[in-house]
Amino acid sequence: MAQDRPSSTYGHLAMQYRDKADAPLAARLLREIGFKECYSIASTEAGPYSGPFHHFVIDESANRGTDRILFLLQMPPALREVYDEINEKLGVGTDHQSAKVTAMREALAHDPEYGFHAAVVMHSLEELEAMVLRLQKLNAEDPELKGHIRVTPNRARPGTPEVDARMDASPVFKDVTRHCYGPNGVQVFVETDLLVGGPLGDNFAFEFDYVFPGYKDNILNAPSSDAEELLAAQDA
Repeated sequence: MAQDRPSSTYGHLAMQYRDKADAPLAARLLREIGFKECYSIASTEAGPYSGPFHHFVIDESANRGTDRILFLLQMPPALREVYDEINEKLGVGTDHQSAKVTAMREALAHDPEYGFHAAVVMHSLEELEAMVLRLQKLNAEDPELKGHIRVTPNRARPGTPEVDARMDASPVFKDVTRHCYGPNGVQVFVETDLLVGGPLGDNFAFEFDYVFPGYKDNILNAPSSDAEELLAAQDA
């Protein structure tokens, strides 16, 4: 017999920074994005791998902040050594860099969605726009975060007059020529080298999505049969 129970939900994503010295900036970036820091604790270990542990939530008003958690901690030594050896063997960042690494990085530069990333669905386009403008200014002007943030917006696909008008009026999306994956929605990718991710451990990418209400489902927030059909029509 079926029993009523609370639905399963997203618990946490464990994120890592590379060096102890990166901890304050990595934590600051998460705060600047808009995540809520609940607490941080110092590591009990001594030595170079003694960076602090931070606990964030994506949305503290959702489910009393008991899920949608981000943990931020230092990369453990064993993993760091593997990443370092991979980079050394492939000549990453040198004149002898592997052609496959170069091709991968070019693909990621063109489309951040190409690699591993974590996505957050936003409930306000205005909130998303404010975050983008804030991060772009920090990357251009802030003495600590300058050069550590890359923002790539994708505007809504054309074809819905009301959405097109909102895009043309947007301080973030009005001049963007890239388009979202799926109709009636926008995507913003935020990449940083302050967090570890990807096959080389050199950066991490967040994706922030907004889907306009009142239209058929978008694969970004409701992968129903309608979303599947719309996606198929997009790719046709």
